[in-house]
Amino acid sequence: MQDLKIKVARVIDELGPELVDVARKIHSQPELAFEERYAADLLCCVLERHGFVPERQAYDLETCFRCDFGETGPVVAILSEYDALPELGHACGHNLIAAMGLGAALGLAKVGAFGGRVRYLGTPAEEFGAGKAVMVARGAFAGVDAAMMVHPAAVDLEAMPALAFTAVKATFRGKASHASVSPEKGVNALDACVSAYQNIAQLRQHITPYERVHGIINYGGAAPNIVPERAEATFFVRAGDEAGLEALAARVGLCLNAGAMAAGASVDLDWWERPYLDLRSNGALARTYRANAETLGRSFREVSEVPVSARGSTDMGNVSYVTPSIHPTIAITSGEMVSPHTPCFARCSASRTGEGAALDGAKAMAMTAIDYFSSPDLRSAVARDFASGTGTL
Repeated sequence: MQDLKIKVARVIDELGPELVDVARKIHSQPELAFEERYAADLLCCVLERHGFVPERQAYDLETCFRCDFGETGPVVAILSEYDALPELGHACGHNLIAAMGLGAALGLAKVGAFGGRVRYLGTPAEEFGAGKAVMVARGAFAGVDAAMMVHPAAVDLEAMPALAFTAVKATFRGKASHASVSPEKGVNALDACVSAYQNIAQLRQHITPYERVHGIINYGGAAPNIVPERAEATFFVRAGDEAGLEALAARVGLCLNAGAMAAGASVDLDWWERPYLDLRSNGALARTYRANAETLGRSFREVSEVPVSARGSTDMGNVSYVTPSIHPTIAITSGEMVSPHTPCFARCSASRTGEGAALDGAKAMAMTAIDYFSSPDLRSAVARDFASGTGTL
């Protein structure tokens, strides 16, 4: 087992220039959710160049792909993300996630004889749209015994605390009129939207530290001299688990409806069909990943040290409910506590420190897969943790 780990680390180092090139190219051409055509094609082309045959447009998703390695044994899914954020580009480091997943999968495939099977999946739309939730519903993780990916961050953590998450688009409808000549004949949809926004601002005073509501007004009317007949807003809602999310979403719905009622308008609420679930990180598998990453010189913070306020969401949570999963984080900064979804983090995602972290993440995942394939005791522990929930972090 140790010889295999040394080999796979060496192979990933040999692939290093190619993996860094992939990360840089994806960083330079950011694409939004479900539009990641360049990134998905690039990753598939690299696989094909190395003699593998990925299934493009897998699971009826244009920017999803699947590539399987190995003949017999347990199945480990290794995931790549590659979507970006509006205006900020790869300010969450998904270009590095793409390179990490590719490196781990190719490293294992080239070493061979690792005693299992790898399902390498390209997963679109993590930032908005819950691509993995769609893939779960379409059978992408059927027959998978464990799944893993690594996310860039400011610190190394064996598990990333994550909240359940959904979104709603609220479309307020009123009646247009001349804003100066006959304002009394209009029904102001923007007033309804602003009132609803303020209702939610007041709601925020009365939610738990594990709950979040945040949003923007997308559209507020055509011109100042026309009473707006339509206004639109989008709100994200987060909570500690699915039950808490449903309860908070109901309260948000009341705030939105109250805003419309106060202005004499109406509102249509379009909620996401597939919310993101909270992340159940598998304890046995997460500790194995950490042990492997520490041999590469990574230094971990304890998950218990993460402030309650420092929690995002991921559709990897949906995967973690159907198969044992890990979603550790890897530091891509030089000690600075840089927050994701900022211009600074986007720069870190194209830095030498970030690119070096991507190679470490690829190696640690590949080594963890080797441990899983080689150790019946580990596989039993992972299965027990998943079944009982006692091993989740």
